[in-house]
Amino acid sequence: MKVDMFDFDLPEELIAQVPLKDRSSSRLMVLNKKTGAIKHERFSHLIDYLNPGDCLVLNDTKVLPARLFGIKSDTGAKVEVLLLKQVAGDCWETLVKPAKRVKVGTEITFGDGRLKAICTRTEEHGGRLFEFHYEGIFYEILDSLGKMPLPPYIKEQLEDQDRYQTVYARERGSAAAPTAGLHFTNEMLETIKEKGVYVTFITLHVGLGTFRPVSVDSIEDHDMHAEFYRMSEETSSLLNEVKNNGGRIISVGTTSTRTLETIAVENDGVFKAGSGWTDIFIFPGYKFRAIDGLITNFHLPMSTLIMLVSALAGRENILHAYETAVQEKYRFFSFGDAMLII
Repeated sequence: MKVDMFDFDLPEELIAQVPLKDRSSSRLMVLNKKTGAIKHERFSHLIDYLNPGDCLVLNDTKVLPARLFGIKSDTGAKVEVLLLKQVAGDCWETLVKPAKRVKVGTEITFGDGRLKAICTRTEEHGGRLFEFHYEGIFYEILDSLGKMPLPPYIKEQLEDQDRYQTVYARERGSAAAPTAGLHFTNEMLETIKEKGVYVTFITLHVGLGTFRPVSVDSIEDHDMHAEFYRMSEETSSLLNEVKNNGGRIISVGTTSTRTLETIAVENDGVFKAGSGWTDIFIFPGYKFRAIDGLITNFHLPMSTLIMLVSALAGRENILHAYETAVQEKYRFFSFGDAMLII
């Protein structure tokens, strides 16, 4: 299957640069995955499409202020480092710009020397492994020196850093936000629970795969980077109960989807508590084992994410929905509008 089968024309002005003042005031496209029928709503009306006994599954990962700006100790040249994954202890997998300036042994300092990093390994696509040195608590230093790692297509500065966090973010370790969850407010979640809809959480720390474009011609040749996930005993028991009682499992975001499907595939359709690493790549032809519906944003052309939603709703349905979204001037990507696929 060719990657360019998932291309579409997107005017640049539809790429949302800043979040809306009210999280839940974004638009919501409701897509019937069987018929392709489309309805236009507000996200605050999501509750109208949820039934008592359904379960929303949200990713409670918390984005680290993982973008660091430093200088090379030997030349004073400026370097940008994006933390992606803690490998072990103070060793981190990162992306570096400009990567050509950083070789094994290069030392970079941040914040007048409060934090130092030595490159221990070079990888492709600008990847570097760093060992960090500091005094005190690493995450406190990161909070004071780091910036929120906004995607490259967002050019505006974010006034409130918390707007790139979900209201339920608690497990720090992510290099990007699970953006489908940005639309929820605490009040909206409480209203959903009051209707008899279950709300539960899994964790998947978003890593390098989010930043890697698909650089091959055939989908089958693309390799996904592994990302860490965790599911609690409480969540696994609830999901099995919902499934057995005929309720729908609706994942909030592609990260929740990948976690749920990974666990279901490994356990023959049953949810089991545990943690691990997933590199699951979902594209058309995939048979879903875990979810019945999905809340998601509008994704980049030819990305692994548009391939995932095409697997759920059908490529033609998705491309038609995206064409409609462009015509109706929906806002795209991280700070954009949402889609409910049921």
